[in-house]
Parts: sequence; C-alpha cells; structure tokens
Amino acid sequence: MQERILVWDWPTRIFHWSFALSFAGAYVTAESERYRDIHLALGYLLAGLLLFRMIWGLIGTRYARFSAFSFAPSTVVSYLKSLIQRQVQHFIGHNPAGAIAIFLLLGLGLLISLTGLALDWEFGSIDWEDLFAETHEWSANFMLLVVFMHIGGVILSSWLHHENLARSMLTGYKQGEAGHAIQKSFFWLAVLMLAAILGFLVSYLS
Repeated sequence: MQERILVWDWPTRIFHWSFALSFAGAYVTAESERYRDIHLALGYLLAGLLLFRMIWGLIGTRYARFSAFSFAPSTVVSYLKSLIQRQVQHFIGHNPAGAIAIFLLLGLGLLISLTGLALDWEFGSIDWEDLFAETHEWSANFMLLVVFMHIGGVILSSWLHHENLARSMLTGYKQGEAGHAIQKSFFWLAVLMLAAILGFLVSYLS
C-alpha cells in the first residue's frame, strides 16, 4: 500500500540545495574581478560539498548511497523507453535518468573544483595554466547544460509520475510502501553542515 514515506535524509537534502546554489553563484560571479572573492569562496565550498557527498555516497542512508542508483545500461535504456511510451517505471530513490545526471554533475563538479584549485594556487607553468583555465570554463558551461537537462527531466518525471520530485527533495518524503522508508534522517548532521557552510563563508569573506 502506497503512503508518504521518508526517502531523502537531511544531509542529502542540504547537500543538494547547497551544491546547486554554490554552483549557480560561482557561475554568475566567474567573469567579474569585483566578485572574485565570492567566486573563490563558493568554489571552495563546492569542493567541500563534493568531498562530503563522496563519503556520504558510501556510508549514508539507503537512497543516498551510490550503490542505490548505479544502474546497468540496459536499465537506463528500459527506463528511457518507458518515458517515451508514457508507461513510466517508478523508483523510490533516483530513477536511472536522474542517476546519469547526478553522476555527470558530481564528475563535472570535481573537474571544476580541481582546475579551479590549480588556478588559484598557480600550479604549473603558463601552458598548464591556460589548459586549466580552458578546462575550468568548458566544464562549467557543460555542467550548466546538464543542470538544465536535469531540471527538465525532473519536470517531465514529476508530470508523468504525478509526483513533485523537487518538493520531495525539500521535504524528504515520497510515495511508497512503508517498508521502503529510511529510518533515520540525521538532522544533527545537517545542522553541523549548515553551521560549517555559514562559518566558512563568513570567515572567508570577512
């Protein structure tokens, strides 16, 4: 029997929205020297959030773990066909299309972070600096494209499933069987994350 169950823990939700806001803020401040400190602060925050997600993807709650949304190619193809046929397969956690977007966003975020750190720390020669700068820019632009595709996918899936996926990432709840719910939300860890985020930004920008 379908009911309202807890799927997304607090740390996963805090990561999701902090990651999105950090990338958006870093992207819009990238071209202005006036906002360089803000750009760097958000870039470092993005890197820190990625480090957390790598760890939480291994030890976190059921649907936050990478193993929960590491789908075989055949499963991805089957899911995409179900979208076209409007006979959508339902997943409690991330669906196969969303999983691809997430892995792309995490991978691109890591590439952006590494090249950004190399530029800030002036690692390597001028030739390396040019390569890092170009890679940093195109990966950020590609990530923006993936973000828009991800948003489009969320809207489409929400419509086909009659389920607000964006709201579920805010509240943590989705429709499912009681036995599929996670048991702990780790609210205390989310509070520590927010405190660390705010503390870092204040200290870096002051």
